[in-house]
Amino acid sequence: MSRIDPNFLPETEKALAALDTRRSVPAKQLTEPGPDQRQLERMLRSAVRVPDHGKRVPFRFLSIRGDARHALGERLAARGQERDPDAGDAAVEKDRGRFSHAPLIVVVVARLGPDEKIPEQERLLTAGCVCFALLQAAQALGFGAVWLTGWPAYDPQVADWFGLGADERVAGFIHIGTPKLDVPERERPDPLALLSAWTPA
Repeated sequence: MSRIDPNFLPETEKALAALDTRRSVPAKQLTEPGPDQRQLERMLRSAVRVPDHGKRVPFRFLSIRGDARHALGERLAARGQERDPDAGDAAVEKDRGRFSHAPLIVVVVARLGPDEKIPEQERLLTAGCVCFALLQAAQALGFGAVWLTGWPAYDPQVADWFGLGADERVAGFIHIGTPKLDVPERERPDPLALLSAWTPA
C-alpha cells in the first residue's frame, strides 16, 4: 500500500504557491478599485499574525485614501524642496505623486522605545514581518501591493504629520490596489547557494 507524502498534498502545494507567486507591483501600476474597509480589516487580521517575542505588539497602522493622498503629496513636494533647494522639477513631481497612484496606502508604524526584556531589533523585525504579511494578504484577496519607504519614511517632519511618537518610526508604506498589468516574474536567488551547514569547530 503506497503512502501519501503529506508534503505534497494539494492544500500544502496551494499554500506554498501563495508564497512562491508573491511579487511586488510598482506603485505606478496600481489603480482603482482598492480594498474596501471590510477587505482592509480582513487583511490586517492576517497581517498581525506574526512572530512577536514578549507579545509587545510593536506596531500600529495608518490608512491613507482619497484626497488625503494628494494632500500628502503636496506636503511632500514642499518638504522635498526644503530638504534640497536645488531639487529639479522631476524630483519635485516625483514627491508630489508618491502616494497618488494606489488607492490605499497603509503605513506600518513600528512602536519601539525602551524595553527591559525585548531588544529593539526584535521588535523592529516584528513590524517588518507585518509589512510582508500584509503584502501576502493583499495578494490573497486579488490585489497588487508593494512595500516602499524612501526619504519620507525617515523624515522627522513627515513623522510629525503622521503623529508618530518619539519612540515610533515608519517601517513601511504598503501601497495596495488593482494591478494595471501582469507583473513579469524576475530572477530569484537560488536558496541552495545561500545555504551552508554549521558544524562545531
